Amino acid sequence: MKRLFPMTAALASTALLLTACGGSDTETAGGGGGGEAAEEATVGISQFVEHPSLDAAREGFLAALEEGGYTEGENLTVDFQNASGDQGTSTSIASNMASSDADLVLAIATPSAQGVAQSVTDRPVLFTAVTDPVEAGLVDSLESPGGNVTGTTDMNPVAEQIALIKQLDPDAQSVGIIYSSGETNSQVQVDLAKEAAAEEGLEVVEKSVTNTSEVAQAAESFDTDAIYVPTDNKVVSGLEAVISAAESKQIPLIAGEGDSVERGALVTQGLDYEQLGRQTGEMAVRILQDGEDPASMPVESQEDTQLIINLQAAERMGVEVPQEMRDSADQVIE
Repeated sequence: MKRLFPMTAALASTALLLTACGGSDTETAGGGGGGEAAEEATVGISQFVEHPSLDAAREGFLAALEEGGYTEGENLTVDFQNASGDQGTSTSIASNMASSDADLVLAIATPSAQGVAQSVTDRPVLFTAVTDPVEAGLVDSLESPGGNVTGTTDMNPVAEQIALIKQLDPDAQSVGIIYSSGETNSQVQVDLAKEAAAEEGLEVVEKSVTNTSEVAQAAESFDTDAIYVPTDNKVVSGLEAVISAAESKQIPLIAGEGDSVERGALVTQGLDYEQLGRQTGEMAVRILQDGEDPASMPVESQEDTQLIINLQAAERMGVEVPQEMRDSADQVIE
């Protein structure tokens, strides 16, 4: 189990509407959660797009609720809505959540979180998979959110991820970065990647997209020594096109998280999204059962990351992974 902690102010330089329903009496859970059953609750979940990382965060969130005594189909009702990557749909979902009878709303990914935070102001809101909650306008600060919104961030160790390029190819001189121009979280990561690339002596070539259908053309246009994909929802949704481009160009593809490596990227130093979602669910239980106030609940992040290498992808991309990197990996896909 990874050790998790509230985000520090140093990282800053870079919504779950819950209310306890009724009294405080509890009874032994009758079915899968273990522990005690809580009062009945309804949870709204607004997810910007479905892909493995965000899906894992949602599953971890629900698992933590179950462990806290809230079992779907028994004393928990879940209203899950997916925007399919469309900002207009995301805004509509947020409006629906505001007029619903949900006791809590979880927003997954920055675009959904921004919409929910604007629409839902009378109940607690939790977010997860948000890179920079301050820059996104969701909280006043990481330590003191100040309103009805708090949650967990998926800020990546971007500098460590960029450094992987030189570990794979000391002679590399350039990296292509593909991201969505409409996602605040992506721009934050790109800015960090550019700083890290400069430290590594790498030239950065940026390609931005407005939707998933543009990913393939952007990826194919790179003439660089490596490709880097941050935790960008639209690009990750079209990741197979980036994988194909890296394989045809015989260059490494570095990803922002582990699920993308499992899908065929070569390597990451990244987060565990299931655990990140689970942590968010634990925050939800504290709000529901203990009456904690989101305004004073610091935004939390994951402390430990994993080095994950896909050797099958390395072979397809014509990249030799150094033995030292293999030996230090937390997970090797062979």
